[in-house]
Amino acid sequence: MKRTMWKTLWGACFGDDGWIGSFFRTAFREENTLAILRGGSIAAGLAWMDTACEGRKLAYLYAVATAPEYRHQGLCRELMAKTQDVLTERGYGGSVLVPADEGLRQMYAAMGYRNFGGVRNLTAAAGKPVLLQEVTPEEYAALRRKYLPAGGIIQEAGAIEYLAESAKLYAGDGFLLAATEDAPMELLGDASQASGILGALGKVQGTFRIPGTEAFAMFRPTRTNTWAPGYFGLDFA
Repeated sequence: MKRTMWKTLWGACFGDDGWIGSFFRTAFREENTLAILRGGSIAAGLAWMDTACEGRKLAYLYAVATAPEYRHQGLCRELMAKTQDVLTERGYGGSVLVPADEGLRQMYAAMGYRNFGGVRNLTAAAGKPVLLQEVTPEEYAALRRKYLPAGGIIQEAGAIEYLAESAKLYAGDGFLLAATEDAPMELLGDASQASGILGALGKVQGTFRIPGTEAFAMFRPTRTNTWAPGYFGLDFA
């Protein structure tokens, strides 16, 4: 499928402030897409990024979209069922997604997805600056494996490079940070240093996403079992 077809679909559904080109440059893989075609265009489609957790290969479903003119025709449900079949055939242990709102969370729950793990948004005021060291995507990926909580999903295979196009990556004494301007910043490790991090970034206050109990990502296994991941914190909304 031509990338222009994906750009048309995603631009119509989500707008494009440059994220589509960024995704194409980094994490997009043609083989990791599924689409339903109508009249020579993509009526509904999605992409996924390969992730892993405790030896299981998982798919992070991304940019799930139905073109405006094809909505309310059951295409999303058809697409998700097709995706489940393909992932099962390819040996994935399940799929992960992050609903944009509560209505979508309920819709995905009806398709077999369940909340897992959780996060907490921690808002803090700036304090005495701590030392931050900017790191490369490769360094960040290696450190993130160290700082992930038990059952944390490893997000690599282009995902960190995609993240780095819209965030600065930092390491510090006991923590790891993906600093973004307009969304909660994922902070792994010592959350007590949040105020000092904000001071170092020159911010008055800010919000961090840390492991917690609030509903965030959802998981659906490809086979019937009780296993589920423990944490997923990097989404690309």
